[in-house]
Amino acid sequence: MSKRTYFHVLFLWLTAAVSPVFAGQKADTTYTFRFVPQKDMFYVPLGGNDMELVRLLECIESNKTDILGGKLPLLVDGYCNSLDSERENLRIAAIRANRVKSELIVRGGIKEECFITKNHAADGDFVIVRLTVPVPKASSAETDDRSKAEEERLAAERAEQERLATERRKAEETRLAAEKAEAEKEAQQNTLTDTPSETKTPTDYHLSLRANQLRWATLTPDLGLEWRICPSWGILVNGSWTSWSWSDKDRRYALWEVAPEVRYYMGKEKRGYLGAMFKAGEFNYKFSGTGKQGDLIGGGITGGYLLRLNDALSLDFSLALGYLNADYEKYEVIDGVRVRRGNDTKNWWGPVNAGVTLVWTLF
Repeated sequence: MSKRTYFHVLFLWLTAAVSPVFAGQKADTTYTFRFVPQKDMFYVPLGGNDMELVRLLECIESNKTDILGGKLPLLVDGYCNSLDSERENLRIAAIRANRVKSELIVRGGIKEECFITKNHAADGDFVIVRLTVPVPKASSAETDDRSKAEEERLAAERAEQERLATERRKAEETRLAAEKAEAEKEAQQNTLTDTPSETKTPTDYHLSLRANQLRWATLTPDLGLEWRICPSWGILVNGSWTSWSWSDKDRRYALWEVAPEVRYYMGKEKRGYLGAMFKAGEFNYKFSGTGKQGDLIGGGITGGYLLRLNDALSLDFSLALGYLNADYEKYEVIDGVRVRRGNDTKNWWGPVNAGVTLVWTLF
């Protein structure tokens, strides 16, 4: 509050304090206690609250008998409009009114029953206490003077409240404008640094080690490497090798394969993908009387999805559809010697590869 307004309010208070001696009707005596926006603590030194409290306590002391007897209730109105919702404003207004009442109960020696309380989510951040004090009859001229002084005091208070509300509104507009400018600046920097399709995602790594668990389940060790040249493109190569024999080498399961692949990762998080793969290798199977040994070659279109487990591990579910060609010889083992029984060629269209692959991000 400015010095000019302060002295004006003080003058009006002195006028209101003296004039009841000569007045001739009931008069509302108003006391205003200011609060910090968004806070509910009652700071007595804030904004002249100490002077208002002294005035109010003197009035209570002068009229305590009527107040305690219920003839002269204290009307308490709590106000708050500095929070986001009406519910929060009403809650803070109620707390503020209760803090002022507690101060009056402790210092003035009155009770909770002496108050009539209302709370408002509007107008400002203050609590108003009104007391209708009966006074002796006064002349009409003196009554007019007192009414005029009271009106001037109320007008000064309203002007001060409007000034504070305007200042809060301007401060809030300045803050929102600064936040908007900062957000626009950050968005512009992000746009210049990277495009939305290349935004860093949880799968944006450079090199990872891979192991197809379906292969390992068939006792076929399988390992691979993937190099992500960017978030959307990756180059892979997987290799498998195994060699098993039993029944004095009459039964055999052996093969090796190499399968390079190129992938394109899609979506914001780069988890789904499509790709193309090539496969080549050799095999030697003998599960019955006749064995098959030869070469295979083929390729196809791959697709799948990466399920992220943590920062380092993922599961890669994949399936490839395409073409395989196998050229092989048939043989029998007689007295430990392989005897050739002809050759054959097989062509296959359909699933050519499947995997549930554990992926370990190296860096």
